[in-house]
Amino acid sequence: MNPTTIDYKRVMERVTKGHLFLPVFALALVLLVNLIQTPTFFKISIENGVLYGYTVDIINRASELVILAVGMTLVVASSSGADISVGAVSALAAAVCVRLLGSSYETYAVPLFASVIFCLLTGLVCGSFNGFLVAKMKIQPMVATLILFTAGRGIAQLVSAREINGTMVSGQILYVRMDSFRDIGGFLPGVVVPTPVFIAAGVVLLVHLVLRKTAFGLYVKTVGINSKAGRLVGINSSRIIFLTYALCGLMAGVAGLIASSRIYSSDANNIGLNMELDAILAVALGGNSLGGGKFSLSGSVIGAITIQALTTSLYAMGITADQIPVYKAVVVVLIVSMQSDEFKRWMTVLRAKGSMEKAVTQ
Repeated sequence: MNPTTIDYKRVMERVTKGHLFLPVFALALVLLVNLIQTPTFFKISIENGVLYGYTVDIINRASELVILAVGMTLVVASSSGADISVGAVSALAAAVCVRLLGSSYETYAVPLFASVIFCLLTGLVCGSFNGFLVAKMKIQPMVATLILFTAGRGIAQLVSAREINGTMVSGQILYVRMDSFRDIGGFLPGVVVPTPVFIAAGVVLLVHLVLRKTAFGLYVKTVGINSKAGRLVGINSSRIIFLTYALCGLMAGVAGLIASSRIYSSDANNIGLNMELDAILAVALGGNSLGGGKFSLSGSVIGAITIQALTTSLYAMGITADQIPVYKAVVVVLIVSMQSDEFKRWMTVLRAKGSMEKAVTQ
């Protein structure tokens, strides 16, 4: 038996068994299809003083989804359930921020810093409400977060009301006229990289440090695997679950701030629309178990970028917006199936059969 062959096989087995192999493989596959479709896909240039290109657009547009996926990962890991209200919470936080800023061309109604704080607090309060229902009231996560999923956009429309012909009409699109607000979702003066990329990277780095440098990450895993066992070793399971939902709401507030800045307005009907589904898919694509317990933050980030790359690819192929969910569903089902334990078991059985047949023929 050739020792070089044995080492090669071991290296390949070690690589393919890594928890990030399939997420990275899925992302590489999507990028490869893009490269075949558009030879200049990886070309990056500087136009009008900022970076320009398909890959820059994907990373920029994926920022909100990356932030939501980080919060969703913690929620799924701790409670074995998902927060389906993050899209509506984003819309509500955006509406609060824009309402406070006002529509004057000369000055903000409320200082920008204070409005941003209120925007984030809105997300935090909504997340805490979800956390209270799940952790304290023991309501199923899907049912508990369904409340804000349905009510969040309605509240956002009420917040976005403005006077038309002497009557307050809800559901209006409010605009921010000051240019400095656009820097959050656009570019800082003299900086070529989009601001949302910095915000998303900062959120991921901060959460990573909290999980690695404190016991919070271990507590989340323990509660997700077995909350009763966690209580026996002194972990307050309800508090951990509450904190993860509160953090997820805060992340939704950050995503809403970026989304409203991109369009310098509050659109209660469209900001964060269907983002909750993409965030859950990003967690699944990242190789995380939706049954709770162990999780990979980096896997969720890769999953979020994969989904955005897939969306950008479909738009580039001329697929209309109403058809994109169908194509995304097909691709995601294939990728998630490849990551399932049952698929891995089938592959192991097939490899074992192949080895046995090879040994018999020799």
